Amino acid sequence: MKMFKATAAALALSVGFGAGAQAEGLSGTLKIFSDMSNPAPRAVMEGMVERFGALHPDLDIELTVIDREAYKTQIRNFLTANAPDVANWYAANRMKPYVDAGLFEDISDVWADPALADLASTKGAMTLDGKQWGVPYTYYQWGVYYRADIYNELGLSEPASFDEMKSNCQAILDSGRKCYTIGTKFLWTAGGWFDYLNMRTNGYDYHAKLTGGEIPWTDDGVKATFANWRELIDMGAFVDNHTAYSWQESLPFIVSGDAAAILKGNFAVPPLREAGLDDSKLDFYQFPAITEGVALSEDAPTDTFHIPAKAENKEAAREFLKFVVSADNQTLINNGDNLGQLPVNAKSSVDDDKFLKEGFEMLSANSPGGVAQFFDRDAPAEMAKVAMEGFQEFMVKPDNLDKILARLDRAAKRIYK
Repeated sequence: MKMFKATAAALALSVGFGAGAQAEGLSGTLKIFSDMSNPAPRAVMEGMVERFGALHPDLDIELTVIDREAYKTQIRNFLTANAPDVANWYAANRMKPYVDAGLFEDISDVWADPALADLASTKGAMTLDGKQWGVPYTYYQWGVYYRADIYNELGLSEPASFDEMKSNCQAILDSGRKCYTIGTKFLWTAGGWFDYLNMRTNGYDYHAKLTGGEIPWTDDGVKATFANWRELIDMGAFVDNHTAYSWQESLPFIVSGDAAAILKGNFAVPPLREAGLDDSKLDFYQFPAITEGVALSEDAPTDTFHIPAKAENKEAAREFLKFVVSADNQTLINNGDNLGQLPVNAKSSVDDDKFLKEGFEMLSANSPGGVAQFFDRDAPAEMAKVAMEGFQEFMVKPDNLDKILARLDRAAKRIYK
C-alpha cells in the first residue's frame, strides 16, 4: 500500500485539471485497489492518484497495487469483506457477476453529469439493467489492417460495404493471394470475426442480447450472420491451415504479401512494423456495413474503475471517477510511454500515430452503434469457450453449421439458467 499526499509537482500539474473548481469538500481516506501492476501502468496509476490528491489536499489516498493475476482471484473476497472505495476491473459481462451479487455501486448519477457526455460510445459497455456500474479509463480499437501497397497495385479502395469487401477479396484471390490471414489455434481470433459479422448483420443490441443469453443460437439472425461468414469461407478468403497458427504465427502471411489483410486489435501494429511494414505499406479501415440501417459498432475492449457497494468514502470515489475520465487526464494517461492506447473521452487528443488517430476518430465519432468488449468478455467464460470452439469448427467445416448451432443452443440453455 502506498500513501499519497499533494506535492508541489502534483499541485503544478493539477492546474490543468480544474483544481479551483474541485478542491473543496473532500476529506477522510480514499482507498483504491488496482491491478495495474506492470511498470508503465503502475506509474500511470500512481500519477493519477498524485494529481487527484493535489486537487484535494485534505484527502488521504491509500493506493494498493496487486499483481494482475492475483487480483482476479482476490476481487470477490475483498469486495465482500474489506472493500476499497475504488477498484479496477473490466466492462460488460466481466462486471456482471459483481453487479448481480450487489457488490458494485450503481453510479448512474455520475453518468448523468454533463461532463461525461463525451464518453457516449462506451456507455453501453458500462450499462446493465439500464444502470451504469463503473467508468472506462482506456480502450483500443479493432479493425482491418491491410497491405496498402497490394491494394494500390490492384487498384482497390477501402470498402464501404460488404459487397465491396467481397469484390476486393475476389480481386486479391485472382492475384494469387489470400484475402485474410488468421490463426485460430487459440480460439478467440475467430471470435473477432463472429463479433463483426454479427454486429454488422444484426446490430449491437442483438449481439448484446445473444451474448447475454436472451436470443437462441438457432435464431434466424444468427443464421444470417453465419451465411455472410460462409460467403467468405467458400470464396477461399482465409489462409489455409489456420487452426495450426496462433495470431502471431499468422502474421508472416501479411508481411510476405501472401495475404492482404488481418482483422485484429491495434496490438498487431507493433509486430507488423517491426517485421518491416512501415506506414506506407500498412493501413487500416473500419469493418464495412452489411445490413442497411444497422449502425456501426466496434469491438473495443475496455478497462474500468468501479465503486464497491461497501465502499466507505463514496463521495470521494465518485469525484475520482469523474477525474479519471476527464479529457486532460485521458490524454495524459493514454499517450506517449504511458498506456499507449486510446482515451475514452472524445475531447481528448492522441499521439501523432497514424493508427491511434484513425482508431480514436472511429471510436469517438464513427461508431454510433456502441462499443462491444470482444466475444470472450461479452459472454460468460463457459459460453465463450463452447461458442468459439464452434466458430473454429465452422471455419473448417461450414456444412456442420446446424449441428454447431444446436450444440451452442443446448449449452446456452444450461449456462444461462
